[in-house]
This record gives sequence, structure tokens and C-alpha cells, in this order.
Amino acid sequence: MARNRSLDVASIGLQCLVFLAFFTSHCNAQCDSVSRQQKDEFSWEKIVPTKDLIWRDCYSGHQCARLKVPLDYAHPDSDSRSAAIALRRIHSVVPHDSPEYRGPILINPGGPGGSGVDAMGGFAGNLPGIVGPQFDILGFDPRGIRRSTPRVSFFESRAERAFWKPNVPINMNASADAFARHWAYAQLQGQLAGERDDGSLRFVNTDYTARDMMKIVEAHGRSKLLYWGFSYGTTLGATFASIFPDNVERLIIDGNVGPAYYENQWGDVLIDTETGWLSFIEGCVAAGPSGCAFYSPSPLEMKQKVDHLYASIRARPAPVRTDAGYGLVDYAMLRTTMFFALYSPYRTFPLLAQALADLDAGNGTAVFNMASAGPLSSPPFHCECDPSQHRFESVDEAGIAVICNDGERFKTSYEDALKEHLNMSATSNWYELHPPLRIECSTWPEYPKENFKGPMGGNTSFPLLVIGNTADPVCPLWASHKMSDVFPGSVVLTQDSPGHCSVSAPSICTQKYVREYFINGTLPPLGTVCPVIGSPFPPINPGVDADSDSDAQMVFAGMSAVDRDIWDSVNELAMRTFVVPFKLGGMR
Repeated sequence: MARNRSLDVASIGLQCLVFLAFFTSHCNAQCDSVSRQQKDEFSWEKIVPTKDLIWRDCYSGHQCARLKVPLDYAHPDSDSRSAAIALRRIHSVVPHDSPEYRGPILINPGGPGGSGVDAMGGFAGNLPGIVGPQFDILGFDPRGIRRSTPRVSFFESRAERAFWKPNVPINMNASADAFARHWAYAQLQGQLAGERDDGSLRFVNTDYTARDMMKIVEAHGRSKLLYWGFSYGTTLGATFASIFPDNVERLIIDGNVGPAYYENQWGDVLIDTETGWLSFIEGCVAAGPSGCAFYSPSPLEMKQKVDHLYASIRARPAPVRTDAGYGLVDYAMLRTTMFFALYSPYRTFPLLAQALADLDAGNGTAVFNMASAGPLSSPPFHCECDPSQHRFESVDEAGIAVICNDGERFKTSYEDALKEHLNMSATSNWYELHPPLRIECSTWPEYPKENFKGPMGGNTSFPLLVIGNTADPVCPLWASHKMSDVFPGSVVLTQDSPGHCSVSAPSICTQKYVREYFINGTLPPLGTVCPVIGSPFPPINPGVDADSDSDAQMVFAGMSAVDRDIWDSVNELAMRTFVVPFKLGGMR
């Protein structure tokens, strides 16, 4: 007899309520001691937002502040509501009163929805070695995101969000109804966004974040922006340059989305993904069996092995139990893990090769561990004694809010959306991870669209430096050229490498141009293509002793002290996973 699904859901809900009640009672006994332990730790809640920047020490040697800005820039005089932007900086080595001090470089790590505050505790710590000691490095959480308030949230509790996320399909080819389910959840998503809006949701957009950046610049007593944006951060940077063309001092956009962002025309974002995947296959073949665990003698045989893995994992997902958790390695997890490995090839290609070899031998643990550490993963949900502990955690819906507020609402039918997806998929099988983004906004609330919606471009007070990789899996090189076309005087610097954004591979050439641009305003010659050092199979060990390794000796021979600083930084950056993935397929 068929089970009643409504009874199943009710039963699950009742079990959850019982569990949560038990967990809360058990947790409450520890709350007082936990609160006492955390009482003296740094807290963003203790920083009062102000119109002037008031810095306080935070995060072991950094400084933090919250800047008060208008919530509604279209009506700043009649609307008294405000937003608070969270900022975190690495102070310049050079004192601020020194004539050598050049100011703060604002950074954005991507998304939309990425946290610049978090980036300061990760990859941004390597940027001073590239740009030089004359600059502060300043990360901020864009409005509505993470620690910047008011925050975006479509859900009334963390538990509700935790139950939503696993149900939304992440791969449109994982099952017969995956696309239909994704469509259905997108309809609910727009409805929830409108119902749970506290009145601030429509002000979370790229235009207003660019205006927040201008406020940050002005709060430093300056009139022009220094900026380095990655992935979606290129859209933010280009938006700033379009709105404030006379307020650009230096602006780098690295790993470009392209100028058609506001038109939601992103059908070509994955055209270089297969090139990145081929770099894995060809690199593994070239490395040989001692350098690549998934080695086969030819690219064709490598592809056949991968196809065999797809078929076997579809037929029988691999159960995995580790000390940290458990789950199934299925087709969707395998493909997603492979895709995100293309973002940081120097870090992940050897790991992916070993994981695929293990899976081919029947062991899915390594794939599971890579997926668990990937950008779409979340820690296992559990209740906390102190609800404020998660007040500023990252939520997926923040990025969707930015995308849907930025462009016009698309009223599209299921049939039209499916047709568009099938057309996109015909150009690359990686589009199974990228359903049309117009789906996500098809039931978005009908807010007034007073914000900037393009077109991007214009004559800026200083020319932009536009950077693109030859095999970026999600921001193809053509997008960098398209972006450069709309900003006269800008120059495209090409980095000959796979990976997402320039810092995904070690290139002293690229980052020396970055340094010279920030310090002296020097642009690379037109048509410059920068090589990278080494190969992902295997990368040069960043901790190697140059006197004992012949490969390292070749790299370090003749390096100046500045070049060595840049090398140390870019080599460490290449071994990180840092750039927030550009939103593919929406909320999950």
C-alpha cells in the first residue's frame, strides 16, 4: 500500500520538534557557562555603527568597524532607515602619516554573497605581499550579507533553512525530475522572499553596494577608489566605475562576468569549462603514473575511465562513513566536486586525481571529503545554546537576492525555461550544473526598480586593469575582453592558465603587473599574456628549500627581493580555495 506523503512529512516534523525540545533542554544546562566563556571574545554586536569609521582591534592583529550608510539611496532624505556595513582591514606596514602611504585597497571575493570580512582571514592575508606595504587591505561584507545589516533571510529559523537546502537539486541531469523539482523550488523561493521581507530586501543590490563603497572611500577622507574585485566582484567594480567614473584611482577586475550581467544574459559563462577540464586530463597524462594517481596513457582513455565512473556511480552510489560524517557519493556529488576542482587546479588537481582513482577502486571517501570541504557544503546542523552565535552566518539566499534585485523580473513558463536549459546544455554538458538563472527570479516580488541596471561602461578617471585566465571554468576570457570594450583605455591582461581568477595559479608576471598598476599606475602592453610557474601535477612545494631542489632553484634564480615576496604570496594563494563561486543554479 502506498504511503501517505503528508503523514510522512508530519511525522518527520513531529520527530524534529521532539528532538529539538530534548536538545534544547539538554543545551540550556550548559548555556550559562558557554556565555561566560564567550563574554570577552570579539563581537560584531558590540560595535555601534557610525558615520565615521571607528576602528577597534579584532581577529588577532586586524581592525574592524561598522559604517552607517543610507538604506535607500534613492530617497536618503525622506527615508531615515540605515544599513550597517561590516569592515575588516589589514593595516599597511607603512604608517598612515608617511608620505609613502597610498590608502586602502577594497576587495570583494565574489558571489554575489561572498564575505570580504571572511576573505581577510583567508586569501586576502597574502595580498600585501603582492601590492606592497604602502596599502591597507580592506574587506567588507556587502549590504544584506553576513555581518552587514539588515540581513537577507527567507527563512524564520536555521532549522527551516537546513531542511530546505538538501531538497533543492544541484544537478539537472542527476534524475529524471531534477529540473522540474528545481523549477518548483524556485517558485517557492520567490514566494518566501516576499512573505519574509521586513521591508529591506529590495535595497540589497549591486548598485547600492557600489554606493556603500563610495561612502567607505569618503569615510577615509579620500575621493577616489582603490579596488581589486574577483568573479562577481568584477560586476561590482564595473558598476562602481559606471556610476562614479570620476572617482576611480585604481580598479582591477579579475575573472570577469561580463557587461551583460544586468540583462541576465549568462548563457556563455561555461564556454571555457571544458578547456579547464581538458587541462586536468592532459596534465595527468603528461605527469605519468608517478605524478597523477588517475593516470591513463592517453586523454581518450582518461575520458573513458571517467565515463565508466559516471555509469557506475549512477548505478550504485557509494556509501561513505568517516569520523566527521557520512553520506552517499552519487552522480551529483561527483560532478559538482569535479567542477569546483577546476577553480583552484594547483590545490585540487592532485587531490581530485587521487579521489577519482579511489572511487574507481570502490572507495568514495576522498570524493566525499572533497565535497564536504567544497563551497556548496554546510556543517551538520545542530542547535546552539546562544542563538546570537549564528546571527551573522552566511546564507545562500543573500546571493539570490542580489541577482534578482539587480535585473528585471523574468516571467517565464516552465516550458520556456526547460527549452532554454536544453539549448544551453547542447553547448556543454557542464550546464547540468547551471540551470537558467532567470528561473530563480521568475516569482521574485514586484519591487520598484530604481537601482542602476546598466549599461556598464564609460570613460573613467583612470583606466581599468582587466584580468582573465585562458581556461577559467566560470568566467571565460571573452568576458574580460567584452568588459574592456566598454571602458575606453582599459587593458586586458591574459594569464595562460586554468583556474578561477588570476590568483588560482602562480604567476609572478601577472602579479608584478598588478603591483605596478597599484603603485605607479602602469598598465601592461596591449596583448600581454603572462605564463604561470610549474604545473598542478605536481605543484612546486611552497615550503621547499631552494638550495635542495633543482626545480625551485630554477624558479628562484635571479629573483629580486620584491619578486620573491610576490612568489611567496602567489604560490600560497594558488594552494588555497578562496574565491566565492559565482552563483550557479541558485539557492542550495
